[in-house]
Amino acid sequence: MAKKLYKIRGMDCDACAKMIELDLEDAGINASCNFAKETLEVDLDENAKSEKKIKEVVVKGGYQISPE
Repeated sequence: MAKKLYKIRGMDCDACAKMIELDLEDAGINASCNFAKETLEVDLDENAKSEKKIKEVVVKGGYQISPE
């Protein structure tokens, strides 16, 4: 399983980072979000659908995401 790092914009506090983690966990994706660094590290499988799902979940939460 590969790890991928994303840049997240729009978080206001640590609770925002925790909500992103929980929303991704609900989608079956293991992730670690860091508010101070504005990063999201996820465990990706070889399935491109999971990367699309990550972006959907983050944008739905009101944040901006881009590859680091």
